Amino acid sequence: MRKKIITYDKNGQQVEKEVFNIPFRFIFAVALTVIETAMVLAIVIALMYVPYFPILVLLTLISVVLMIINSNDNPDYKIPWLLIVLTIPVAGFMIYFMYYSRRFPKKYIRRLERLASIEIKNDSEEFAALKKEDIGAYGQAMQICKTAAVHLYRNTCIQYFDVGEKMHEAMLCDLRNAEKYIFMEYFLIEPGVFWNSILEILKEKAAAGTEVRLVYDDIGCMALLPGDYYKTLRKMGIQAVPFAKLKGQANNEFNNRSHRKITVIDGKIGYTGGINISDEYINVTHPFGHWKDTGIRLEGEAAAELAKMFITDYSLNFRKSSDEYEKYCIPEKREGSGFLIPFGSGPKPMYKREVGKGVIMNMLNCAKHYVYITTPYLIIDNELSCAIENAAIRGVDIKIVTPGIPDKKVIFGMTRSSYKRLIDSGVQIYEYTPGFIHAKMYVCDDEIAVIGTINLDYRSLVHHFENGVWLYKCDTVGEIKSDILDTVSKSRKIEADTINDNLFIRFLRSVIRIFAPML
Repeated sequence: MRKKIITYDKNGQQVEKEVFNIPFRFIFAVALTVIETAMVLAIVIALMYVPYFPILVLLTLISVVLMIINSNDNPDYKIPWLLIVLTIPVAGFMIYFMYYSRRFPKKYIRRLERLASIEIKNDSEEFAALKKEDIGAYGQAMQICKTAAVHLYRNTCIQYFDVGEKMHEAMLCDLRNAEKYIFMEYFLIEPGVFWNSILEILKEKAAAGTEVRLVYDDIGCMALLPGDYYKTLRKMGIQAVPFAKLKGQANNEFNNRSHRKITVIDGKIGYTGGINISDEYINVTHPFGHWKDTGIRLEGEAAAELAKMFITDYSLNFRKSSDEYEKYCIPEKREGSGFLIPFGSGPKPMYKREVGKGVIMNMLNCAKHYVYITTPYLIIDNELSCAIENAAIRGVDIKIVTPGIPDKKVIFGMTRSSYKRLIDSGVQIYEYTPGFIHAKMYVCDDEIAVIGTINLDYRSLVHHFENGVWLYKCDTVGEIKSDILDTVSKSRKIEADTINDNLFIRFLRSVIRIFAPML
């Protein structure tokens, strides 16, 4: 959790104090959720003294267990819920009813289905060309487009940024040149050099008549921004809205967050990657050593897909939906190599399948020579673990880079608990010695790469709205590979015999891993 430094007078001297910076609205919402949960549980427990009610409780418990077992959810997600339901009397299945399903208002579902059904291009020509060139890549592209309701693109110039500082500089230049509109969506925005430099441009553009819209995640920014910050931005002419505004409802408000990072300018230029709008991402501050992050700039047809994704998220969180895709999503051709797909991923029922996980699994299953991965978190289910292990066992060179300096010690412990199993199968794991690696990149066989916001943990693969760009035979694929190998050269290789945690630590990690899918 972020903290804020405040200065106050004490006995005539200026003293600095570190305090938690959480607006009252968030504290109230969390308290309301706790109270709501406690009241429901108290009522049910009190009813246990009513004749025949215990029989109803037993039948309900049996029904819930059957519902969990027969659901289509990942078995790793079922196990902790079964433990809760079976080990916590009465309260267990009530917690299940309140928190298990990822409930969305029906209006959101209808709106998303309507928006997703709108076609912004015909990509049959691109698919025909890709099928002729590589049937395997064609299959991967087809799966992404069908599960994420997106399109296959060419005619796009791509620029890769190996550090956040370079992307920041390029973004400022493009933002200054915006003419029609600026769309930005970020999980995390923190006042500082990065955000302030962007905000000045946004205010100027809005005052000059450029349409400026902003989406930021309400929980992602709760310790960084005032609770009513969107109102402040609206006074500046910026159409801002918090994603999934926290209201204190016990219905999984703390899941289903927008972890996306998107900037779209005039429908011609789009940015994405792992970079949030905060100073450590451009190494102005160094809370965890050197912050290694990456981004990508798309200029051309594919930028329209990022615009569509933004409009969808904006519409889900604004009172008046915006369906004017033809106004904002006009593909424009630019010279560029290869094929690419900007895609979104997210929780059920908004997305019927785990898109991000499917993209990564396909890459691993089709790899012939190598798969290189960078990720800040490595908390994966058995299915993904097996895919990584099987690739390594059949001779594919698997390299995974994780942080050398963690941002969250408990999560880092869970990441390390995955090491031994993977190393034993031949996977090479490295920890980025200079600091924290936040980049989410996957590259395979000099042909395919994915860059975006998707981490290798349950929260990213199951609970969050994410986005990425799938690349096939783009020049950028080689740049990503070179950058990962350069990062490996600066990292410490982890050997099986160096993992010597004591019994208590191993036990604690085992318990935490059981409940990891719920975190």
